[in-house]
Amino acid sequence: MSNKKVNNSKFAIRLPIIIAITLAAGIQIGAKFFGSKSVVGDVVKSSSKFKEILTYIDRSYVDEVDTDSLAEYGIAKMLEKLDPHTAYLPAKEAELAMSELQNGFDGIGVEFNIYNDTVYVVTPLSGGPSEEVGIQSGDAIISANETELTGEKLNTRLIFNTLRGPKGTKVDMKIKRKGYAELLDFTVYRDKIPTYSVDAAYLMEDKQTGFIKITRFSETTYSEFMQGLKELKEQGMKRLILDLRGNPGGYLERAVNIADEFIAGDGVLVYTDGKDDRNDRKIYARHKGEFEEGALVVLIDEGSASASEIVSGALQDYDRALIVGRRSFGKGLVQAPIALSDGSELRLTISRYYIPSGRSIQKPYVNGDLEDYYGELMERGDHGEYFNKDSIQTNTDKAYKTTGGRTVYGGGGITPDIFISRDTSHISRYLMELYSKNIIREYATTYANDHKKQLEKLSIDQYVKTFAVDNSMLSQIKKNASALSIDYSEAEFNKSKSFIQRQVKALIARAIWKDRAGLSNSFYKVVNKDDEAVKEALEHFSDAQKLGK
Repeated sequence: MSNKKVNNSKFAIRLPIIIAITLAAGIQIGAKFFGSKSVVGDVVKSSSKFKEILTYIDRSYVDEVDTDSLAEYGIAKMLEKLDPHTAYLPAKEAELAMSELQNGFDGIGVEFNIYNDTVYVVTPLSGGPSEEVGIQSGDAIISANETELTGEKLNTRLIFNTLRGPKGTKVDMKIKRKGYAELLDFTVYRDKIPTYSVDAAYLMEDKQTGFIKITRFSETTYSEFMQGLKELKEQGMKRLILDLRGNPGGYLERAVNIADEFIAGDGVLVYTDGKDDRNDRKIYARHKGEFEEGALVVLIDEGSASASEIVSGALQDYDRALIVGRRSFGKGLVQAPIALSDGSELRLTISRYYIPSGRSIQKPYVNGDLEDYYGELMERGDHGEYFNKDSIQTNTDKAYKTTGGRTVYGGGGITPDIFISRDTSHISRYLMELYSKNIIREYATTYANDHKKQLEKLSIDQYVKTFAVDNSMLSQIKKNASALSIDYSEAEFNKSKSFIQRQVKALIARAIWKDRAGLSNSFYKVVNKDDEAVKEALEHFSDAQKLGK
């Protein structure tokens, strides 16, 4: 957000939503817009009025006024009359959002977490500059280049601004490490840090099922995916689980390239349609894919949006994959990012996209009403959709057929073929407080560092089978929680106990067994053992195989 004060709650929540969800499938880079003479004339007339009013305010209003703040407020209110995904991003927010999709940034190369007003290193990125100088998981970064990174004023923006910077520049850091009385001095030279989007790519215990999780569709997603897919095939993979749960979208081209690896022939994968014909396009399957045969299951949920829905929807329309999970978000609008002169950005909806059956998956919206639009996810819970398949509300007036003749629906996301209820059995107040104060991750990191030599004697597969988070470990977690004034409840703890054990075990695994850069295979090897959607996918591969044929 801009530092300027804007009294507009909808504007205040729009930017994080844009970063999280509207890093949209269908962002079209470098779009240009032209209009008829009459339209241009109307625009000039309206903009002149806007400029005229601002000039009078700046020159004659009784109090001092920040006209930049007023202009941004006016832009925000104007965009509210459009759709929920058209948005304005101030310069700093635009830069941060784009860096999340681009192929890396310059920095010191650590995954960090804020805990008790202190920056802790979760892990130094493999091959990055921090790993090279000996920064370790669990290190606390007290300061960087004489900027204090502790206290109440600590936030993500301050950390980014301090640790990121041009390649080759240095960061002098003071590190607090367990077991050392004095702060340790490290000098790290910033380097190019790749951003990864494929979180896992590994062969499961049966030695025939591959598992690939894509967290978003960024610039490098397709190359990451292809590397993982080819490695799995070399290891003997016969069937695949593609996990798109919680994936908010990203670059359209990366999404359709991945869909093309599964779909035979040269049919349409996605097409767009808008007011300006120059924004209309059709994207076809182009080449022989790496996995056009073999059973395929795709996992989705209500957090799967945009590019995720293009991939899962195309695979469903061609009867190529079995879709397992819950109804997806329902975003089928295409944004063009338009760079403005001050570095800010307008993301303007220019068209709708349609998947092969002809359906649009965009859910209904009323202008730019974000509260109502995103509140629809809460409404799904209110009428039981997350727990009962029969409660899924589909628009039966928008029925379409897959290539195999199955009925599918548009106008509200992708409805799965196999429904999986949301698991809330482990959620308790106690668990939420453990997460809010980062106690589970902190404990796992400390344990991994303290028992590193012992744990490294095991292989990851041995660890998954034999290691258990025992009562002594749980007792220490409870002590850590008590030290931070979290009230203990035995009933709540017992409700969350198995989940806490699984998370601690998975986090320890990720800290000890380093996968290829960007991957957290060891983490998912632990959590997937008890993941109901993964279990359901494994049980329905015969159905997926029939679809594939």
